[in-house]
Amino acid sequence: MPTRLTVANALARLAASGETSERVFAHGSLEVEIYRPRGVDRQKPHTRDEVYVVLSGTGEFVSEGPRRPFEPGEVLFVPAGAEHWFERFSGDFATGVFFYGPEGGER
Repeated sequence: MPTRLTVANALARLAASGETSERVFAHGSLEVEIYRPRGVDRQKPHTRDEVYVVLSGTGEFVSEGPRRPFEPGEVLFVPAGAEHWFERFSGDFATGVFFYGPEGGER
């Protein structure tokens, strides 16, 4: 895994994989992925805390609480086990995902 990450090389790795997400870095409890859903976001709750950094695109984020719009540069936190997903996102939507901490999340 490279120690120097760029959005461009992360998106290139994701495109080459043909998947909607690709791990681009890992160290200790930290895992960094690039995520780019197509059409519908079908993710399920995760077992660890996570932080999204919106890289491109716009849409709406649904998590515990009200639906809210998002745009590039936003940071979104989701505690372990929480239902969450992206809706009405633009075709260029991509986000970095940072999973960290213990299973079940930090308290």
